[in-house]
Amino acid sequence: MNIDVRFFAGLREALNVSHLSLSVPENIKTIGALREHLCQRGDVWAHTLADGPLLRMALNQQMVGPESMLSAGCEVAFFPPVTGG
Repeated sequence: MNIDVRFFAGLREALNVSHLSLSVPENIKTIGALREHLCQRGDVWAHTLADGPLLRMALNQQMVGPESMLSAGCEVAFFPPVTGG
């Protein structure tokens, strides 16, 4: 399955990448599983995408949780919490 993955703000800077076009294995079915899969790329990836409340996820430009199902051609985004004021 081919998907697009985008990284924003501090995540983009830490990973030194803003966009990936990925072909993910068939066993990667949720955004949480995708996150775990990306963490296996190495220390920087594991540290930057580590589980915790400070990472937000979107699927096709909608905020979602880790249980959200991926589909071919979808867009996944990872970003830190947004603050305003």
